Amino acid sequence: MKKNIVKNRVLVIVFIFLACVCFYSLRLMEIQVVNGKEYVEKLNKGTSVSQRMKAARGEIVDREGRPFTYNRVGYNIIFDRVYMSKKEENDTILKVCKVLESTNEKWADNLPLTHRAPFAFLPNREKDVEKLKKHLNIGQYATADDVVYWLKDMYKLKDYNDSDFRKLAGVKYAMQQQGFNYSTNYTFAYDISLKTATLIREWGYEMNGVSITEVAMREYMDGDLIPHVIGRIGPIYAEEMEGLLEKGYQPSDYIGKDGIEMIYEDYLRGKDGMKKIYFNSEGDVVDSVDEEETIPGNTVVLTIDKDIQRVAIDSLKKQIEHLNETAPEGKGKEADSGAVAAIDIKTGEIIALVTYPTYDQAKYGQQYNELLADPLKPLWNRATMGRYSPGSVFKPVVGLAALNEKLETPDSKIGCYHVYDYYPNTVFTCLGHHGPLTVKEALKYSCNIYFYDAGRRLGIDKINEYAHRLGLGEPTGIEINEFKGVVSNPEVAKKHGVPWNPGDVLQSAIGQMYNEFSPLQLASYTSALAGNGKRMDLNIVKSIESYNRDKVVFDNKPKVMSNMDDVPAEVFEAIREGMVMASRSGTAIATFGNYFVDVASKTGTPQTAGFPNSTFICYAPAEDPEIAVAVVIEKGWHGYTGAPVARDIMNKYFEKYSEHIPPEVLKAREEEAKKQAEAESEKENSDKSEEKTEE
Repeated sequence: MKKNIVKNRVLVIVFIFLACVCFYSLRLMEIQVVNGKEYVEKLNKGTSVSQRMKAARGEIVDREGRPFTYNRVGYNIIFDRVYMSKKEENDTILKVCKVLESTNEKWADNLPLTHRAPFAFLPNREKDVEKLKKHLNIGQYATADDVVYWLKDMYKLKDYNDSDFRKLAGVKYAMQQQGFNYSTNYTFAYDISLKTATLIREWGYEMNGVSITEVAMREYMDGDLIPHVIGRIGPIYAEEMEGLLEKGYQPSDYIGKDGIEMIYEDYLRGKDGMKKIYFNSEGDVVDSVDEEETIPGNTVVLTIDKDIQRVAIDSLKKQIEHLNETAPEGKGKEADSGAVAAIDIKTGEIIALVTYPTYDQAKYGQQYNELLADPLKPLWNRATMGRYSPGSVFKPVVGLAALNEKLETPDSKIGCYHVYDYYPNTVFTCLGHHGPLTVKEALKYSCNIYFYDAGRRLGIDKINEYAHRLGLGEPTGIEINEFKGVVSNPEVAKKHGVPWNPGDVLQSAIGQMYNEFSPLQLASYTSALAGNGKRMDLNIVKSIESYNRDKVVFDNKPKVMSNMDDVPAEVFEAIREGMVMASRSGTAIATFGNYFVDVASKTGTPQTAGFPNSTFICYAPAEDPEIAVAVVIEKGWHGYTGAPVARDIMNKYFEKYSEHIPPEVLKAREEEAKKQAEAESEKENSDKSEEKTEE
């Protein structure tokens, strides 16, 4: 019995052994014969890595497809914690700094301390200083010396000289800000030269964990044209990473920080691809396979016309400089800034949007501190965020309301005898003695008395009702941030901690008191007047298209936000006639008295705490409106000083988009251009002749 059991066990063991031999023999045959070639290739490849292929960022272009942005290849220096030991970290950082100093390049450093001892806080960096102190967990009253002490303590830098300490502290602080760790690389320097990149690669054996990566760098064309709208991109900081990793962002990526770059980030960024790279046993690349397709970002097409935008900004600058040179002291000579908005009345598309002074996006990084310290605040988007009292350009609101509420008719008159003394012990005045005036004549001469009386009888609630219906104090619809405006009323006075008096209605009726609107909102209001109360949703993005522009992703169709169908056309017509009279023979006669189309305009000189501003609105052609323009010049004194800017904009608009320009005007312009070309040619020939004579 026992012998049989042993015999059976032996047979089982022999069977299992033979089965294993057969299995492995067959497997070996499969590897060597059937799939031999495949396994040899795998063996030769040795290892593989997956590499992210960065998608090109989509472009931002004007309405005709002319670019505001483009991409080029750049080089960044990357630190990788996996290969950079903490023991060698400081020495490695100093070596990289030395290379960049030799080529006069800069590296990322947002530490708000001077670069040389004795160390002090950098000017105009209060928020950054506050953030640094919070990072060091020290009180907000800590001095620069306190900050230096705790930086040395936190980063173990007590044994370094002042120069090396400052370099290391700046870099290590930035590394922490971007969350540098084993899974997150740190971008030490952006967009270095090819020469510097080559040096870093050559000295790579001495700088473990330091590498060069090629990236698509954002560039801006005509960077001074509309930087406040385009916005900018920048590196992702540690506190911003939450939620972005899930969207596929890497810590070394750039992201839109403001303007169109930020708001349309999801359309512009594209989708990164993945490529698998195979190496043989000797480390040579033997194959690469695209695992995920790289999809470039979409193109954002703006409604802005570059030609008209350039005319607008040049004209505004020229007019301010002209006032500086020719206006009397206290009456326009102090003009220093302003804004312009121009709108296509039929579509609501913003054709031009200017803030002056402006800045150049291409130099934003280098000039940031200077721009921040500039008292004229060039970084502030005056066109959409400016808070300006409208002054007399508000009067069409009151005139329209008075006519529609049947307090007045187009032909009824209110007497102006310079003084309005309806309220006892309070005297309101006008600049003139106009006598009896219709609403049209009151708009022509910008008579205060007419609108004091009409405003008093309307009351503040009714005035504000019409103001809101025309778009004042309402969002315009623009895609970027804007100030939605404030319409003067008792609630606003209460917020200011002052009582509301009956006379405040009169001041509100002529655009003073608490009325505050942006230039864009004034243009929107002007467009609504031109369209008989039809208020369009304003847009600065015309469409979104694929990167190569062969497919429309989103088309921004014109949209009506509100109508004033209950207001008869003859009411708007009366206001229109009054505004045309202001152009032909009234307050804007110097600019539009002989213009080739009828222009409906209104001037304003709102009082401010300092010198009065200049406000000007207009639309044209009055009989079939196409374009609305609003101009604000800070300290410009007279409303009509903005009119030449509006005229230059309309000249360019009609030249490009309208058939309203008479043949004789076009012929005169062609002859003028021909004479100018001939004069330049004669000058060039004269210069060449003088050069030959000298020889």
